[in-house]
Amino acid sequence: MARYQLTLSYDGTDFFGSQRQVKPRTVQGELENALRKLGWSGRSILISGRTDSGVHATGQVVSFDLDWSHADSDLVRALNASLPADMAVRDAHVVPAKLHPRFDAISRRYRYRLFCQPLRDPIRERFAWRVWPEMNEDVLATSAKIFLGTHDFSAFGSPTTPKGTTVRTVMKAEWTQAEKGGTWNFNVQADAFLYRMVRRLVFVQVAVAQGKCSVETIARSLAKQVSAETGSEKIPAGLAPAHGLTLIKVTYPPFESIGQ
Repeated sequence: MARYQLTLSYDGTDFFGSQRQVKPRTVQGELENALRKLGWSGRSILISGRTDSGVHATGQVVSFDLDWSHADSDLVRALNASLPADMAVRDAHVVPAKLHPRFDAISRRYRYRLFCQPLRDPIRERFAWRVWPEMNEDVLATSAKIFLGTHDFSAFGSPTTPKGTTVRTVMKAEWTQAEKGGTWNFNVQADAFLYRMVRRLVFVQVAVAQGKCSVETIARSLAKQVSAETGSEKIPAGLAPAHGLTLIKVTYPPFESIGQ
């Protein structure tokens, strides 16, 4: 018996999130069904982090204990043979028995994709948020920099546990354009994220870039001088749609330090 760690990729469109539920189709449920065909008898796999309904992933991490006498590459092939077409195992390897994909993670990286266009575009909109009116590119770049560092992000999400902290450290926050006049990507990396924090960050930045809110108001909200609900100046309420969000990567410390 060994502890295995998998990296999963999935199109979240037809999933009710990553975590198992009683009836709705979830990423965890589909993976556990595939594992049972290989003799897995565990109660539950461990997941690096929850993704909501409609959110995608190219770097979701899960772990479980399995008695597997073949190569890691054989495990990848065996699981992919049983998984549905909208999800796949990218790699698998043995990790320390104490490794927990959520609690041992030191950072997570997300990408949010959007594009500006007045008319619907059904193909692009499967994986990106269509935004209109147009945004001010300079304002968009300036707003992202405000989130760098350690802040109380209570105006941008809810804690992951009832008494959890809302303080997070953001190491990367930047907008890049895939092509001139094309898709915009918001790339953000932090030690951890509040529930729906990335979608909230994107929504507020788009509002700022469309002239509905000031960059200074975002800065004051992080300094706890402005509330999302009260005051003459407030950051707008709302979330960017789930279908533009993708979990890209979860980072861990060197395996030899796990459990020490």
